[in-house]
Amino acid sequence: MASSDSPSSPSSAGKAVVAVGGRAGRGGEPVSLPVALASFSAVWSPRIVATVNDYDVRVAKVEGEHVWHVHEGTDEFFLVLDGELHIALRESAGERTVVLPKGSAFTVPRGTEHKPYAPVRTEILVLEPSGTLSVGDRHDDVPGHVDVTTGHALV
Repeated sequence: MASSDSPSSPSSAGKAVVAVGGRAGRGGEPVSLPVALASFSAVWSPRIVATVNDYDVRVAKVEGEHVWHVHEGTDEFFLVLDGELHIALRESAGERTVVLPKGSAFTVPRGTEHKPYAPVRTEILVLEPSGTLSVGDRHDDVPGHVDVTTGHALV
């Protein structure tokens, strides 16, 4: 069932559409992650690009240190779209840091204290349950450059 608005039609070829309100993938419009990331400049201030079941798909620009924090009831998935993300982990076996170059993914297990850090401006995608605070359930003092949020809508 092709229509003039279908993704394969010549009139829509090359258009980058950003869905607003978490409707991507649920009958809404496709989301261009580069366009979504270009729509804001704040670091450590994630934007919700889609909702999948009860999970938010968020994108963020990050640079410098976040804050040590824990998500007691949920894992946190990171995908590096551009740049390099380091995640320091405090585990029962001790502290370690994972380094994620562009294209790498990592899941921080629930209950694991962690602190993301980006040595250069980095773009990431994060997947976690809707309503999850960016600083977790327990955290150190939050520096002014870290946004305490459950994610912002794209504008």
